[in-house]
Amino acid sequence: MDGERNVNEIDTDAGPLVAPARRLGFAPGQIVVEYGDDDDVEEDLRAAVEALVEGPLEGEDYDGVVDVVLLWWRDGDGDLADELVDALTTLEEGGFIALLTPGAGRPDRVAAHEVQEACTTCSLSAAGAIPLGAWIGQRLVGRR
Repeated sequence: MDGERNVNEIDTDAGPLVAPARRLGFAPGQIVVEYGDDDDVEEDLRAAVEALVEGPLEGEDYDGVVDVVLLWWRDGDGDLADELVDALTTLEEGGFIALLTPGAGRPDRVAAHEVQEACTTCSLSAAGAIPLGAWIGQRLVGRR
């Protein structure tokens, strides 16, 4: 077991959002770039993702290929389909977009049909919604 990290250690160290973040697909060694970071993001989720990937989140100025795009998106942020197309250009084959939208009760919540329309436009499939604090996460992947 030398050099191997017990996955349960991450759960106790990084808080309650580790398990749901793991369900989205975050795993050790992934390079994750974050778009849409603002004052309203879920800091506990950011910490959970960093713990799971065992490294920092890359900023919007990162210009390499990534395994995951972590996209915080609110109603009023612009055209979601355009943003998804841009995000796809940075993804490694087999990578995914973790789309985070505000949860119930927020005025900037994104309607489910808007996410579906953007996914259809970009030939993406969305996995079921996962509650992540005040946000809802969806894993977006290319259709097979």
